Amino acid sequence: MLRMISFRRILEAPLKPKELCNYRLLSPIHRFSSNIPNPDHSNFHLDGSRSLPRLMDFPETLWPSTINTLRNWILIQFIIRPYFDREFTIKDFVCGAKHALQIISTKLVNGEFDALNNFVSKEAISELKPTIQKLSVAQRKQLQINKTDIYFAFPYQVGIIFDEEEEKEQKRWVEITMVYHVLRGLTEMRNRGEEIPWNMGSLPEYQDKVFVCNYRFKKEFTNDNESDWTVNALNHFKPIDLVREK
Repeated sequence: MLRMISFRRILEAPLKPKELCNYRLLSPIHRFSSNIPNPDHSNFHLDGSRSLPRLMDFPETLWPSTINTLRNWILIQFIIRPYFDREFTIKDFVCGAKHALQIISTKLVNGEFDALNNFVSKEAISELKPTIQKLSVAQRKQLQINKTDIYFAFPYQVGIIFDEEEEKEQKRWVEITMVYHVLRGLTEMRNRGEEIPWNMGSLPEYQDKVFVCNYRFKKEFTNDNESDWTVNALNHFKPIDLVREK
């Protein structure tokens, strides 16, 4: 039986590795404006559907929340580092997660599903494959992410999972859901010395260039059976599509 314990119990009792659960870490950011002056609908279907369909049945997450930052810090400092991985830092994880996003998105664009085995779980590949194969060439190109085009990235949800059915040695995993905000062409803009408008979410010329990616990473930390970080769920979407759906 897989189990996650409510965060309230962490505050009411001494911290123990088996008594931790799912929680969300978030921090403030400018929100994507729904006040859209004369939006360009060239990439939006006339029937109201998205320009980029959902890749997986996985909740779409955009924004952080300051209150959960403390929860994230407690879990990392008092559970993950002392009991799972003393070398773990969220800074290094985010850096590696950006690189993983670039590699995985490139392979998705090229339809290299066999090459994803070292990066994405088999179950996720099975769900992704039919969706990717139905995308048009233009839609596939939208999946391509350059890690230097990421202007904001944060861990939205961190969780610890225990398998209580194992009597001899309890299996345990860590899951981290990453959220990336991407501006296509950002690298070139920076190379030209251009300033990025703080309100670009409300500017029509940027709305079809802004993407958000959600990737959930999972790693087993059972003694003598550690795995690499792999992605078991992911989505790419445009915030403007969410606005236009309203």
